Amino acid sequence: MRQADAIPLAQRLGDTIAMACQVLRGRRLPWLAGAFGGGVGLYFALPAEPLPTQVLGCLALAFLLAGAAWIWRGGAGLLPLVALCVVLGLLSGVLRTAVVAGPVLPFRYYGAVEGRVVIVDRSASERMRVTLDQVRLDGVPPDQTPRRIRVSFPPDTPKPAPGTWAMTTAHLSAPNGPTEPGGFDFQRHAWFLKLGAIGYTRVALLETAPPENGARLAISRLRASLSEGLRARLPGARGEVAAAITTGDRSGLPPDVVEALRASNLAHLLAISGLHMGLLVGFVFWVARGGLALWPSVALRYPTRAWAAAIAFPFALFYLFLSGGSVATQRAFVMAAVMLGAILLGRRALSLRSVALAAVIILAWRPESLPGPGFQMSFAATTALVIAFRGLMTLRQRDGWEAWFTGWRGALLSLFVSSLVAGLATAPFAALHFNRVGQFGLIANLLAVPMMGMVVMPLLLLGLILWPLGLEAGLLWVAGQGITWIIFVATWVADLPGAVSHVPAPSPLVLPLLGVGMTIVACAVGRGRFIGMAVLGLAGGLWLQSPRPDLLIASDGRLVGAMTPDGRHLSREKGAGFTAENWLENDGDPVAQAQAAARDGGLSGLPQILALRGKTGLPEAMSKCTSSIWVVTPVAVQDVPRGCVLFDETRLRTTGSVAVTVADNEHAKPYTVVTASDLQGLRPWTVAGRDMGYGPVTLPLSRYIVGD
Repeated sequence: MRQADAIPLAQRLGDTIAMACQVLRGRRLPWLAGAFGGGVGLYFALPAEPLPTQVLGCLALAFLLAGAAWIWRGGAGLLPLVALCVVLGLLSGVLRTAVVAGPVLPFRYYGAVEGRVVIVDRSASERMRVTLDQVRLDGVPPDQTPRRIRVSFPPDTPKPAPGTWAMTTAHLSAPNGPTEPGGFDFQRHAWFLKLGAIGYTRVALLETAPPENGARLAISRLRASLSEGLRARLPGARGEVAAAITTGDRSGLPPDVVEALRASNLAHLLAISGLHMGLLVGFVFWVARGGLALWPSVALRYPTRAWAAAIAFPFALFYLFLSGGSVATQRAFVMAAVMLGAILLGRRALSLRSVALAAVIILAWRPESLPGPGFQMSFAATTALVIAFRGLMTLRQRDGWEAWFTGWRGALLSLFVSSLVAGLATAPFAALHFNRVGQFGLIANLLAVPMMGMVVMPLLLLGLILWPLGLEAGLLWVAGQGITWIIFVATWVADLPGAVSHVPAPSPLVLPLLGVGMTIVACAVGRGRFIGMAVLGLAGGLWLQSPRPDLLIASDGRLVGAMTPDGRHLSREKGAGFTAENWLENDGDPVAQAQAAARDGGLSGLPQILALRGKTGLPEAMSKCTSSIWVVTPVAVQDVPRGCVLFDETRLRTTGSVAVTVADNEHAKPYTVVTASDLQGLRPWTVAGRDMGYGPVTLPLSRYIVGD
């Protein structure tokens, strides 16, 4: 009797699942894209790099899930298909890590450096940086020589042409880890950029051979030539902004302009991303379609909309190469190509399907873009805009609302809604990654984005087209006036009282919860969206409850920061500035380092810290070192007394930066210690992972893939 009752129950459960899957017909691709992204995120969250046997197990599981999805394709086949996408996302991360794998410099190096110039840019400290490939280091075997290195040069160093063979004498070391546990992982970022070493030099760069020929290097030289031409025709900040949004060359941007754009939430105008690609492609598309409409015999007989999309595609491809092909621009190009492809196939260009397809393509191609703010903010904004304008189209069909969507009122409504929705969708990610919220970003975008879309981008495009004919001067001058307006708006908004508020960095769990919640809200139907809202609420609550570490120790031992009632106290008033700036920004307290060093006092429960700047005073400090008196020093210590808690060069090389949090429960341990290595795991881009032999998985397929 019980078995008979169980069969109908199982059948009813299966029918319910099958019905739920059928309800999602037409909306499956967004769910699959979210599952694929979840698999990529799972890969980066793993505590160790998968072993070859584990990878083979995932491949076998993928085949089983694909078979199950095919067998149940008329019913609950969506469930194994979602699981299959998770597995495929994880495997894409494994494969990408193997493809870009290269040596990381295992020691500090000082000596001759020779290579070919491939990238010239500028660091946050305004020093010129040169990236070299085909590197040769004096005395370093080829199997230990990084594929690429990046060297910072003194001010006023002449800029080399891409493709030039050059040499210098430089200090090099492996890329540094996070400035604090759970912070931005530069080691992972550098791994996927194929940077095996970074460093600096105090001498000039000596050119040893002229630039090589080749398509990629020719494009790099064209970019450099156009950048210099724009600076010559538009002197000052206007030319620097024009070069940044045209060729991606941001090396000469004035720091005050960059800071004003950031404070006013207009920094996205500098990064060549979806906005610029969309403005360019949209302008070419509508000009082509409008031009074809002038011939009635063509407009009435042929699909001019598809023809316009076909005309716009080469412009998007050219802009991809002209702008340097950064990851953000590649992402924007893929999104534009998907939109244009939808038009060619007679589908809606802006839909959740097209956004989901673009996300899958980008994550399969560059899975390392998932943890970055560019991917998160661009897709959050695009998805939110699709949902918002779909709602507006529904509202437009109601009686009495048509007039609000036509003429000047429709243009203003679209501008206001797009700025508001995109700002709200990206604000959480901007606050999470950059610890700041622009209070008047909506006003700044309403005043600046139309100028960028209707004046600056179209005229710069026309100026580039007419440049070979010598007819670009007038167009570039007008575009320069538009850039002047954008800079004025950014400066005015940034100077308003309370223009920027700072927020502390959240717990590492907040970001994945935020992504999952937004994905569910975008993909679910009906009451299912309340689940996504609940996840977003959980992320917000966790963010509010995220404590900051009471003690931070830098990965090189040069800086210690202890929390006080007035904010974080730093162990030194200058030096280690990058680490100090990051700590204070993550505290939501971006004061000057000297001001933070002048603070006094601390929290009870922390051990006493003896922070040394070198070997001076080291013997005396080691004589006092116990479990309650910790010693932090940037040098290596040979003889360590029993019971001494020491953070020296040797230990910090393995642990990375250290965070200590005082327990608020008297029955718990007095404090907890977390290291950057604990959170990074044993991955090929980490010191601990390489020391223990956790390299990338070598797949049979990877030997046939040439790293880009």
